[in-house]
Amino acid sequence: MTFKDQAAVVGIGRTPYRKRGQSYPETEMSMACAAILAALDDAGLTVADIDGFAIYAHACDPATVAATLGIPEIRYAASVTSGGGGSAGALGLAASAIAGGLATCCVTLMSLQQLNRRLGGTAVGGMLAYALMSEGGGSAYGRGGMPPSAAFTANNGLLSPGHSFSMITARHMHLYGTRREAFAEVCISQRDNAMKRPMSLRREPLTLDDYFNARMVSDPLCLLDYTMESDGAVAVITVSADRAKDLKQPPAYIMASAHGGTGRWGPGIFRYCQTPDKEFASSGHRPVAKRLYEMAGVRPEDVNVALLYDHFSPLVVLQLEDYGFCPIGEGGPFVEDGNIRFGTGTIPVNTHGGNLSDAYIIGMTHIVEAVEQLRGTAVNQVEDAEIALVTGGPASLPVSGTLLRR
Repeated sequence: MTFKDQAAVVGIGRTPYRKRGQSYPETEMSMACAAILAALDDAGLTVADIDGFAIYAHACDPATVAATLGIPEIRYAASVTSGGGGSAGALGLAASAIAGGLATCCVTLMSLQQLNRRLGGTAVGGMLAYALMSEGGGSAYGRGGMPPSAAFTANNGLLSPGHSFSMITARHMHLYGTRREAFAEVCISQRDNAMKRPMSLRREPLTLDDYFNARMVSDPLCLLDYTMESDGAVAVITVSADRAKDLKQPPAYIMASAHGGTGRWGPGIFRYCQTPDKEFASSGHRPVAKRLYEMAGVRPEDVNVALLYDHFSPLVVLQLEDYGFCPIGEGGPFVEDGNIRFGTGTIPVNTHGGNLSDAYIIGMTHIVEAVEQLRGTAVNQVEDAEIALVTGGPASLPVSGTLLRR
């Protein structure tokens, strides 16, 4: 069975974006409910229409949200495993539920209040959090302690995702001659896009000198290569394609969605046990991209705008390769030549500013931007945009991608 074009995103809603810790006295629950209500209003639907939750990354507790909002009945509640790697894939989860008759109206959301993100009552950051969430802390049924793999990497000073992705980046630079100038171009071009948007958190100009003067955090990643931490909530509403035709907004049809990755990718990015070598120096998206294009029946050159998950700027470069916008190993020169620029590039990337400059709501802002591009209402509108690519991750499995069309 394929769910190609059988479901569509019809509503998008969000709270204001705020810098880390500035959303108080709001809570993750209050922001989640506000975003859902805004998305329903955008679609011309009501709380009574929701009967499904297709989520990721522990976005919410459907039971609590349903009780708070007064949703009459939940017929479907499922989550894509992993963290931000599942953001784009959650739309595929919603589409498959609707195509299979398990739900009629699904909400996908993320509500994020960074200071309240706790694991086991204690703030746990970086790679240890990834390991504990993905492995249950050494137990199949709960968080019983630190798994051996996390203990090994932590003892060697590898404590955060930035450490891991800096090693992937360094390997790509070694194999292909990729330069930091390419990463600077990702940061600068996305900042230029964010500067035009009143809702974006980072709108101050960014120059090449600013980039190279930024302090090094985990060589070769400097501070500006890292995503910001921010607070806020974003929700989207998905219904069947037939129903979407009669609603308030132009539908953004889900052409294809895939999530997963090669078996070694998930543990490999944190334990460095991947083979072959060239797979390590990638974003982990190659098998997902292949399935995505096959399901949609399109090619990279058919995509008009790409919203690529950018928790670290070099991973935008690597995703451009994995999704076929340029050959493997040529992402650096491709970006340095201006190909991701809005208005002049061959494939505009993160026209909203991305995680790096718009807001970090674990990938949901990318979905909103894709829908607005296809509606023709984006601030940095790509002319005649018909197909948008949204990705989730690179992260521990799954990574994901979704193609939307107007």
